[in-house]
Amino acid sequence: MHLVDITMFYAAEGGGVSTYLNAKAAWLAQRSRVRHTILSTNVDNRAGTPALLRVPAVAVPGMHGYRVPLTVGAPARLMLGLQPDLIEAGDAFHAAWAALRVRRRLGVPAVAFYHSDLARLVHERFGHSARRAAGAYLAHLYRQFDLVLAPSRLMVHQLAAIGVQGALHQPLGIDIHTFSPQRRSASLRRELGLSPDTRLLVYAGRFTAEKKLVVLVDAVRKLGPPYHLLLVGGGGEVPRCAHTSVIGFQRDQCVLARLLASCDVLVHPGDCETFGLIVPEAMACGLPVVGTRGGSVAELIDEGTGILVPPNSVDGLAAGIEAIYGRDLAGMGRAASRKAREQYDWNRIMPQLMNRYAGLLASRARADLEAERVCATE
Repeated sequence: MHLVDITMFYAAEGGGVSTYLNAKAAWLAQRSRVRHTILSTNVDNRAGTPALLRVPAVAVPGMHGYRVPLTVGAPARLMLGLQPDLIEAGDAFHAAWAALRVRRRLGVPAVAFYHSDLARLVHERFGHSARRAAGAYLAHLYRQFDLVLAPSRLMVHQLAAIGVQGALHQPLGIDIHTFSPQRRSASLRRELGLSPDTRLLVYAGRFTAEKKLVVLVDAVRKLGPPYHLLLVGGGGEVPRCAHTSVIGFQRDQCVLARLLASCDVLVHPGDCETFGLIVPEAMACGLPVVGTRGGSVAELIDEGTGILVPPNSVDGLAAGIEAIYGRDLAGMGRAASRKAREQYDWNRIMPQLMNRYAGLLASRARADLEAERVCATE
């Protein structure tokens, strides 16, 4: 079997889609019966890696550094040359239309994974009418796929609301060997120039407007000592205050895990996530979470593993951070780690995904056999 993933959201700089595809590639590499190729606009294939191919593309303003294919034909031709048995498209642009073109030519199943909430992004930039148009576009596109996956129940409901029925909830996963409480280092506070009794919060992810980092920094400023916030990531500027430290994007997940495990609490102020992969990663490291009731992060935590606060509220976020320190942090951390390991281990998630693929391939095989039978009787 040859599985091909294509998306403009795969890049060396990380992100949830990249983590998902890298984990899939590593998992499949241990299973010799499956060949896996990733096609992306944001990689350099001059190194000759056969499982990672670059799609010709151009940079487009407002796409956070992701590059957009020049045409549908170029990625479609690349895929036709690969002769895939199943295709998964990870964005709703040229990659998706190329996957559908190859589906028609080769008669292979095509899966769409709804990683990015396009309708919301369009609404934020262009208003309600544009959101309706985006919804109509997504419905027209995704109805042509054999299967649509979404990483959270909220995204499944949103897809149904715009007319994409039958999408399935497929959560993402984590590497439980990398993200572990054992990564904790007692020296992090000293490295940051902080006192041992500092209440150390952490945020990790992109520094972009939808992450609501202004709200987070203002909440930490409002709390003051002994609270301190470690921001890990990149992609834009963040407001500074005396109670924050910034560390750049960490490509090495072991380094990221050490930073997470060495803090007290993950704070995730955004309300626009389609999944929020950093949340189970931090939970696996033994951190409880302060998150918002908006977006999909609310699906990942419960009373025993974190606190949910109203979105876009400095006072609410500050109160939630203060409240979680009044609870049994160690006990919540253990519960968070246990939940993450039990529910989001890639070794649990990947078999779910492979079973979905197997069902599609079996359905296609049955359809082909039925077509042959009908032809034989005519």
